[in-house]
Amino acid sequence: MTNKLKQRENYPILVIHSTDNSFCFGYRKNNNLQYDKFFIKKFDNDLCNNLIEDFSKFISKENLQKINKLSVSIGPANFNASRLIVVLARTISQQINCPIESFSAFEIMSKRIASKNNIFTDKKSFWIYKKLKRKGFIAGKYEICYNEKINPDLVIRETVLPKFFKELDNKELFFEAIYDDKEDLKELLNLSNKNLLNSNVDSWKEVFPLYPISPIN
Repeated sequence: MTNKLKQRENYPILVIHSTDNSFCFGYRKNNNLQYDKFFIKKFDNDLCNNLIEDFSKFISKENLQKINKLSVSIGPANFNASRLIVVLARTISQQINCPIESFSAFEIMSKRIASKNNIFTDKKSFWIYKKLKRKGFIAGKYEICYNEKINPDLVIRETVLPKFFKELDNKELFFEAIYDDKEDLKELLNLSNKNLLNSNVDSWKEVFPLYPISPIN
């Protein structure tokens, strides 16, 4: 860990997320869930301008300079929203010299889906999918990493990044992707905090939007 990260490790975390019809910001100060702050807004006709305007209202310049980690969801979600929030996150990371980390939207919801469906067996895997308006699916694969005796927290590893499939294998376990703005923001904050020391200040160069198909779908 660099000296700069050591100096900043008690500073706040910022996350940026989007779904099929909304964009969201989350903020956590000093790893204290009690002070979590959220902003959630449905899309309108001018997403580009509203995203920047709403973000500037959500966090002050002073607090933005104190951010020690930024995490962003890269999709699959609305194509334009994914692209815009990734550009915003990369720009912020570069300007304030702050580490950035990215997560797929399916990875963010995977713990919630596993808990809802009582999947707690270590090494058990399942898929999360999204049916496309035309033919085909987007799906990602996830594996449970859980040992109640060693660590009571449910940890899930993404083994296949969401990608396009013409058909799904009915022999495997599949669950439909369900976005939940506030719960997914909370989980993104949790994931960001857990991986705090694994990011470097040049990581913005490696963050790109995930969209496995053409925007026309």
